[in-house]
Amino acid sequence: MAETPSHFTPEELESWRFGLAQANLNNILCHCRDCDATWVASEEVPCACGSRRVEYIACWQFPDD
Repeated sequence: MAETPSHFTPEELESWRFGLAQANLNNILCHCRDCDATWVASEEVPCACGSRRVEYIACWQFPDD
């Protein structure tokens, strides 16, 4: 299977990835599917209860109405 060509140069792709990482800092909504806890983090981490069944949503995806 052929690899899909990128529309970005390696430098542009790295810059885009860096921008996403910056947007996620202290900005990921986490919800545990086992104990129903909710918190905000900078990366996808397991719940304090030990569960790895956590839903992650980047907060920057929600509009600022």
